[in-house]
Amino acid sequence: MTEAILLVGGKGTRLRPLTVHTPKPMVRAAGVPFLTHQLARARAAGVEHVVLATSYLAEVFEPYFGDGSSLGLHLEYVTEEEPLGTGGAIRNVAPRLRSGPDEPVLVFNGDILTGLDIRALVRTHATTGADVSLHLTKVPDPRAYGLVPTDGTGRVLAFLEKPQTPEEIVTDQINAGAYVFRRSVIDTIPQGRPVSVERETFPELLAAGAHLQGMVDSTYWLDLGTPAAFVRGSADLVLGRAPSPAVPGRCGDRLILPTAVVAPGAKLTGGTVVGEGAFVAEGARVFGSAILPGAVIEPGAVVTDSLIGSRARVGTRSVLNGTVIGDGAVVGSDNELRNGARVWCDARIPAGSVRFSSDQ
Repeated sequence: MTEAILLVGGKGTRLRPLTVHTPKPMVRAAGVPFLTHQLARARAAGVEHVVLATSYLAEVFEPYFGDGSSLGLHLEYVTEEEPLGTGGAIRNVAPRLRSGPDEPVLVFNGDILTGLDIRALVRTHATTGADVSLHLTKVPDPRAYGLVPTDGTGRVLAFLEKPQTPEEIVTDQINAGAYVFRRSVIDTIPQGRPVSVERETFPELLAAGAHLQGMVDSTYWLDLGTPAAFVRGSADLVLGRAPSPAVPGRCGDRLILPTAVVAPGAKLTGGTVVGEGAFVAEGARVFGSAILPGAVIEPGAVVTDSLIGSRARVGTRSVLNGTVIGDGAVVGSDNELRNGARVWCDARIPAGSVRFSSDQ
């Protein structure tokens, strides 16, 4: 296996306001765009050629990654004029692939942080002679996902989208968003219209008698679709719980990038990352949070499990827990934001305006 497709065209609506100006795969996790971690792990598994299927804010990717040579890769970019779904996006980039009809092509969703053993998935694909092989993982509550029951050999039996009743939950195995396709199978996907691999391609292949193989790997898996999950994923990368060769520094309790300034009396813990040009002032406490480039945390502020956007500012003594502050927003002093609050890009919250508890 020498090539892969990365699906990076989604709008990331669940992550807004993080994705107002930035496509989801380019939001920084552990100091670098999340896509960097996926590309680095693909390269470490032997991938040499990657085609990025882009759509939303497509113009952002190539100026940052260029031809991929800095990562030891050859990158190409294909932009969808209209969103085509997962299957449509895969088919849309097929002309850029170089693999022969029976050779494997790796496909990644652009919002999954995983410790998947990529080489093991490719070996499973080869040894079983599958048409498509899927990374499966086990979750405690599978109702929000597509279930993928398999037989004793790992062969896929069905695809059950988001079951709602106990009778429908026949397995805790879910589609984890990474696949190996036989190259010729990609050419069977309809061209020029939206197609979902989960709801259309895979069930139709199964009905036609194709061999779909599942491989369960539950080492680490996290869907970064929500702000809380994204913040957790970034912290896990910094702490070393999630593996990536692209973390720009040693794993530990905190990661401070070059040109960031942290006052001696500030306390950073829990996998916090402070981006380039950001400033954390004296007496501030930041736990498990991502402070993006150019952001400012003023004296005495307490920031927990939150993401502070580029050039945003958190005022003196303000308390943030489980919040997202958009790029360029200002939270004035003595505010208290909790429980999933989202402050939009460039918004201004005056001092002492928002609280979740008494001021006494």
